[in-house]
Amino acid sequence: MTKPIVGLQMYSLRDMTENDFPGTLRKVAELGYQAVEFAGYFGMAAGELKALLDELNLKAPSAHIGLTFDDPDNLSANLAKEIEYAKELGLEYIITPWAPLPEEPTLADIRELAAILEAAGRQVTAAGLKYGYHNHAFEFKLVEGKTVMDHLLELVPAEYLAAEFDLGWVHVGGQVPADYVKRYAGRIPLAHFKDFGPNASDAEVGKGEVDLKSALDAAQEAGVRYYIVEQEGFADSSIKSVERCLDFFRNNDVL
Repeated sequence: MTKPIVGLQMYSLRDMTENDFPGTLRKVAELGYQAVEFAGYFGMAAGELKALLDELNLKAPSAHIGLTFDDPDNLSANLAKEIEYAKELGLEYIITPWAPLPEEPTLADIRELAAILEAAGRQVTAAGLKYGYHNHAFEFKLVEGKTVMDHLLELVPAEYLAAEFDLGWVHVGGQVPADYVKRYAGRIPLAHFKDFGPNASDAEVGKGEVDLKSALDAAQEAGVRYYIVEQEGFADSSIKSVERCLDFFRNNDVL
């Protein structure tokens, strides 16, 4: 079994990247992260960014790239520009990090979203990349006896839509992260390791209430290739927080 790679979603260091994107990537590599997932490129040319990643020995499997749901007429054209950059950079996956749904979605709403995601997936796949979706908690609302997430993964063929499960948000959504990893084994190339404390308060990986140890065991069995840390809130500083998150993986023989 290939050993998974531990990466960092760069949104975690958004307070640093906006001031010094290249310098922040250097610090991420120094901490011991093996990969990064992008949430913006801060004006860097793809070739320049790729050269920096190569220098730092950082893999870059994916980027969070929002679809322009508010501009449906240009959605495909906007996605095409992102695909072009991603290919030059050498990414493997384009991930949609969020999608709009009503507070109380209907099956018709879900089918409409599924059609958009499938069209995006077909466009990305045709370009030689792979496409995925990253969840929050609302995708685990029940609609006609089934979660929104289950509906989406049932409606969109696996070849056009991978699941990047955010394990913390699966928990907040009322589901068991390990169960979802097992259910969709083979369809989860990347997973977000996020932890939460009481009342969905932010916690560092392994220090909250989410059963990430069981999810980690399930991910290893399911062949998840990239374990990606994402932190949104911090006790002191973002860089210290993401450094401490690595302890979970070291303590569990991943790093």
